[in-house]
Amino acid sequence: MIKRYALLIATNLAVLALVSIVMAVLGISPASYGGLLVFAALLGFGGAFFSLAISKWSAKRFTGAQVITEPRNESERWLLSTVQRQAEMVGIRTPEVAIYDAPEINAFATGARRDASLVAVSTGLLRAMTRDEAEAVLAHEVAHVANGDMVTMTLLQGVMNTFVIFLARVVGRAVDGYLNGGRDNGGGIGYFAVVFVLDMVFGLFASMITMWFSRHREFRADEGGAMLAGREKMIAALERLSLTYGQNTLPKQVAAFGISGGVGGGLKKLLMSHPPLEDRIAALRNAPPDSSAVKQGFLA
Repeated sequence: MIKRYALLIATNLAVLALVSIVMAVLGISPASYGGLLVFAALLGFGGAFFSLAISKWSAKRFTGAQVITEPRNESERWLLSTVQRQAEMVGIRTPEVAIYDAPEINAFATGARRDASLVAVSTGLLRAMTRDEAEAVLAHEVAHVANGDMVTMTLLQGVMNTFVIFLARVVGRAVDGYLNGGRDNGGGIGYFAVVFVLDMVFGLFASMITMWFSRHREFRADEGGAMLAGREKMIAALERLSLTYGQNTLPKQVAAFGISGGVGGGLKKLLMSHPPLEDRIAALRNAPPDSSAVKQGFLA
């Protein structure tokens, strides 16, 4: 918890420092943009928290996930009992457990609160993985829930949204004024064109920061999964993912919370929500058996 809040505070301070530097360079008075900052924060955080609030509903709708209410077979009974046992180990209410139809090996967790979450697995995972491997995947997703990753990602996304909305319009106003000889034309076509371009440019950098944190929390969830299910099971599950790694039919709303991500290099690598599988496996193999990182991975 302390690490999570420290990261958010540091991110906020970095954004405020960058905005202050930009405004100072452009000779802009911060007092004259107070209303814009409030507007940007309301819009930026409002959109992020709205997405979080409907995350379970949208995940079920877009994946077609069917929540297990009454187990119909032994496999569904095992899924429910495994998630229940892992949730008790980390002190959270048992998430809803669902199955969705998809060919790849994948699973995801979502939800607005730790005690009102959803864990879903693909039919491809159930077909391709052993019970030990599937147990590790479930533990990885339960670790995401216990870590509060959904809320943390929402807060970070809200900060980044605010940064993009505010700074794009501040710089856009300055550029438009310069192009018009210092005259403020009240936000003409040139202003909106500049803001449109800056929204995309600043949005790209904001996405890099958000995805960096997403990759960081995947390592923490792997450590939590190793603690709950066993390190060798977690490693075996990650190795099994190589069968369909890079294939991901999850919708954008929940793709970052799946255990499997895409692949890429160069600039694309900076925008990936998941680290390379080999890096995740190496991190688990190199961690001492009694390391605090593994013991307390789901609280990192």
